[in-house]
Amino acid sequence: MIQIHSFVVIGIGGFIGAVLRYYISTALQGYIEKFPLGTLGVNFLGCLLLSFIMYLTEFRGLLGDQFRIFLTIGLLGAFTTMSTFSYESFKLFEQNEMTMFSVNIIGTIVLAFFAIYLGKALALGLERI
Repeated sequence: MIQIHSFVVIGIGGFIGAVLRYYISTALQGYIEKFPLGTLGVNFLGCLLLSFIMYLTEFRGLLGDQFRIFLTIGLLGAFTTMSTFSYESFKLFEQNEMTMFSVNIIGTIVLAFFAIYLGKALALGLERI
């Protein structure tokens, strides 16, 4: 059964994640005008952090349930941007920017999987330290 406390924890995390998303995405986007680098960067970082946190929790048991849902469902749920990625990709397609469209789709998918792998490797590699 979900407790009201969980909703508050997720909501606070969501607020922080949304603000961080705006800040980091805007900072990254300042470098390139036509390509949605901010969204790509935020998605990569979100995947990396989600993987790192989930593998730490699963294999090391380091985070309690409330802190884990704060970070993963709340903060990272608001931080990552699949809907924005989809919209921006579609706009590139509509504008007949096929190279940028392809780079964005392939780059996002490849970097997301790489980030998941990297997060796992970092989390599991901690036991070697």
